Amino acid sequence: MPDTDTDTQAVEALSGGRMARAALVVMLAYVASAALGLVRQSLVGATFGASGDLDAFFAATRIPELLFNLIAGGALGSAFIPVFTGFLARGERDAAWRLASAVLTLWTAAAALLAAAMFVLAPEVVRAVLLPGDAPDKQRLAVELLRIMLSTVVIFSLSGLLMAILNARQHFWRPAFALSLYNLGIIGGVVFLAGPLGIHGVAWGTVIGALLHAGIQIPGLRRVDARLHFSLNIHTPGVLRVLGLMLPRIVGQAVVQINFVVITAFTSFMVDGAQVSIGTAFTLMFTVLGILGQSIGTAAFPSLAALASTEDWDGFRRLLGGVLRSVLFLAIPATVGLILVAEPLVRVLFERGRWLPEATAGTAWALQFFALGLAAHALLEILARSFYALQDTWTPVIVGVITMAINVLLDVLLIRVIGEPGSLARGPFAGLALAMSVATALEAATLWLLLRRRIGGIEGRRVWALAWRAALAAAGMGALVWGALTLTERLVPVIGLLLAAALGVSAYFGLSMALGLEEALTAPRLILRRLGWRRSHTGVG
Repeated sequence: MPDTDTDTQAVEALSGGRMARAALVVMLAYVASAALGLVRQSLVGATFGASGDLDAFFAATRIPELLFNLIAGGALGSAFIPVFTGFLARGERDAAWRLASAVLTLWTAAAALLAAAMFVLAPEVVRAVLLPGDAPDKQRLAVELLRIMLSTVVIFSLSGLLMAILNARQHFWRPAFALSLYNLGIIGGVVFLAGPLGIHGVAWGTVIGALLHAGIQIPGLRRVDARLHFSLNIHTPGVLRVLGLMLPRIVGQAVVQINFVVITAFTSFMVDGAQVSIGTAFTLMFTVLGILGQSIGTAAFPSLAALASTEDWDGFRRLLGGVLRSVLFLAIPATVGLILVAEPLVRVLFERGRWLPEATAGTAWALQFFALGLAAHALLEILARSFYALQDTWTPVIVGVITMAINVLLDVLLIRVIGEPGSLARGPFAGLALAMSVATALEAATLWLLLRRRIGGIEGRRVWALAWRAALAAAGMGALVWGALTLTERLVPVIGLLLAAALGVSAYFGLSMALGLEEALTAPRLILRRLGWRRSHTGVG
């Protein structure tokens, strides 16, 4: 997709074709990152298995993630982009870059202060919050790993704002491919550092990955003619507005991260490997979510913000409806597919080295319950961003706080009725996955209803007409995939999985075309155009 150097072009809403191309670029970047993420997870699993050391590593990552999301993360981007693009839309270019400079300096400094404070408090936080049910040795290991990874809070805070700047100027590929470099850093840590340093090598690989994540953004700043400088002036025009928009998002991000901390605390009372299994399962689900929901949402958000700033509500509804249809078209079959291939997928990706069949069964067990919420997670990515484009960050947060409380209540209830205590293959941690899926569905449904009222509709009939036809096509696909898995169960697992996946994709797109779903033609058209084909060559418009 084109990158532009003029401010007017940087803030205009993309047309349908350009939006689709932007989404395709970001989606391909997420696919690359997903592939590397799976390699990373496979190497980590083979090297350490579902062990106490890996449990400690997963637990230690919770605090850097929490701090990063409090300071920057999605909160910063969703608050910064509408204000920054607003300055550019009004022709106030110098004011826009003064804002970016002040936010970059202030937020990086805040991240450094929080990371330093957590370095001191790490032993108490691990013992009382993260791993209250674990042995002192595992707690001490988690403290060491946490202290190594705290530097990523500062690095990602810097990188997060650079990503927001580039996305605001409709420059997507560098931010999207940054995730791939992050995964490469961790892979390097496993391959080159885990031997001499053990699990500490993976923690250092995380730091290296964070540096690479930030590094790829920097050359892009020249492309968008960035004018950044050091500034600690909190009274710079727009800074307080960004902070005001961020505050509810910070609460929302804290709610999400607190929920992960609760899950970590619950699994500390379960069998060794429970944290690894549920963490790996969530990573697999989130990998698919990144490709389907986050990539499309990332590409759509600047255009939604531009349409909202000009009060083009017809265009806003039209764009939003199209994005929701695209997300559901992909998420519905992905849900069916993940449930069906969960166990062979985990076996192919992870079952080697110290990763044993019991860990495969436990991870697949949790993944199936996470998969039930995949479509809801994908919708939530788009619906929440729509509110942020309207510069309303409170509504998603209030809804998120309520559903988080419901999630925790469901955690307590479902771990008592799902799974077998003391088992890894069928552990009660699957109840935590189901609780998240149910709570996310409630959250997405609530935001849908509120947003529809707010903007006067979101082409609901067209969206649900697509949803039921996509579900019908996915059901047919699922029957064929189940049959293929049954017939190929004696083959080498990777061959059976590939055959089932190829059959499933072909069947879904074929059935979707038969049912008249326009979305089934969108991706092939874009790919053909990327390859330089024209209507006269292919007949595909």
